[in-house]
Amino acid sequence: MIIKYVIILVSAYLLGSIPFGLLICKLKEGVDIRKQGSGKTGATNAARVAGGKVGALIILLDGGKAAGAVFMAQAIVGVGLLTVGEITFPWQTCQVVAALAAMAGHNWPVFLKFKGGRGVACFFGAMLAIYPPIGLFGIEVWAITAMRSRYMSMGSLIGVMATWCLLIPLVVAYGVPPIYLVYGLIATGLVIWQHRDNISRLRTGAERRL
Repeated sequence: MIIKYVIILVSAYLLGSIPFGLLICKLKEGVDIRKQGSGKTGATNAARVAGGKVGALIILLDGGKAAGAVFMAQAIVGVGLLTVGEITFPWQTCQVVAALAAMAGHNWPVFLKFKGGRGVACFFGAMLAIYPPIGLFGIEVWAITAMRSRYMSMGSLIGVMATWCLLIPLVVAYGVPPIYLVYGLIATGLVIWQHRDNISRLRTGAERRL
């Protein structure tokens, strides 16, 4: 069983490392988005370089690769338990391992010298695959906040934090697997960390609007 999780970890990381933002902007505009705007390879920077339609496409692709990693993990493990020593983990652990590995691949891709995006689309794509109602809720908060504030970074931060906050009562009162709360906590922390420069600019009023 451990070897299956190793396969999931490596495969999900490599899948997450596919730099759709960089590839599509090079094909469409002939530019390297790592040398434009924020230097990130995610959808927001791509939208500023190549337009909103390209940004939307990259959101779908980046979210899709994280969702694909989760589905792949489920197919490999099924409903088998993971036992390490005397500790047994539920089968949903494979989903969390895949989701976090895909996010890590997106943020620190091996193909781009570990310089990638911020992981927001991957966060929501994985959450949609793990637990669709929570994923949809988070995406709505993300989109509404971003559109009303005109700050994509603010929408992203509030969206991921709202998603994790919703997980708490669902785990406590409605039987949602606690391992999903672990995913939400770690993934939210990763997104916040990747937005630390945006947070500084938001505080000083220097953040760029959509």
